[in-house]
Amino acid sequence: MEHKLPLSASALDSLMSALEVDFLKLVECLVSPGWRLSLAGTVVPGIHYCLRGTGRMIFGEEPPIPFTPHTLVITPPGKPFRLEALADKDPGGPIGTVESRSLQFPTGELIRVVAGDREPEIVMICGYFRASYGASVELFAELAAPIVESFTAADQLDDKLKDALEELLRQEIGSGAMSMALLKQVLITLLRRCFVSADRWAERFVALSDPDIARTFSDMVARPGAPHTVQTLADTAGLSRSTFMARFTAAFGDTPMTVLRQLRMRRARTLLATQNLTTGRVAAAVGYSSRSSFHRAFQKTYGKPPTD
Repeated sequence: MEHKLPLSASALDSLMSALEVDFLKLVECLVSPGWRLSLAGTVVPGIHYCLRGTGRMIFGEEPPIPFTPHTLVITPPGKPFRLEALADKDPGGPIGTVESRSLQFPTGELIRVVAGDREPEIVMICGYFRASYGASVELFAELAAPIVESFTAADQLDDKLKDALEELLRQEIGSGAMSMALLKQVLITLLRRCFVSADRWAERFVALSDPDIARTFSDMVARPGAPHTVQTLADTAGLSRSTFMARFTAAFGDTPMTVLRQLRMRRARTLLATQNLTTGRVAAAVGYSSRSSFHRAFQKTYGKPPTD
């Protein structure tokens, strides 16, 4: 049976194009046969890709998630897990354990975590990231359970991740930006898969959980400077004003105009950083007729005036 997309192709393209991805840390995990590597939960989600070997990923008392080369797993924030590579001859025997209780997050650095002193059975790259629209809407905020997808060598995710690792190891000018761009390509490949997955896990995203609200949010993302009002947004959703307000707030945890302000401020920040525009022109471009209102909104969002 054909899987119905939650939004039109153009709306989904707008959402993926506007997604802001910040990768905070890359971790290379090497696990020898007969060893277990325990990783602490983090404040952000993780994207884990098996480059080599077979093993299993275990979250608490939940059933193990088996993985092979080209398996990709998204882990929710705050959930510790462990990687296990079973021993060659005695899979039921004792397993050595390395505990990695805390991962710090200075941007643009590579951490290598090793469990065991033999040739590793498992080589896995783990990236910890934020994927957001403005300051208040994080795509994976409500993810409660891991997402698991299997890819192949033809998808070239391993090449992108290896290139990202090489960039960080070189530490040349622009290495951090290049690594983040490569990792965003990996995440976009995953999002493409989610829209046609039979598991329908795309519906677990905040921005896609309610198709009527998602359609409106896509329009807000694509045109943050348009003269949106609660009523025009409700009309886009095909809902009454009160129903729209209730469903939007339930999906995003904030009112439509609060989320719109975050989207506008993100666009304003980009324009100020990349274009030679006055604050007045930037204010107009993101939907503010009053410079003073724009200044107040920017100050509230970023803690500093736009002139800084």
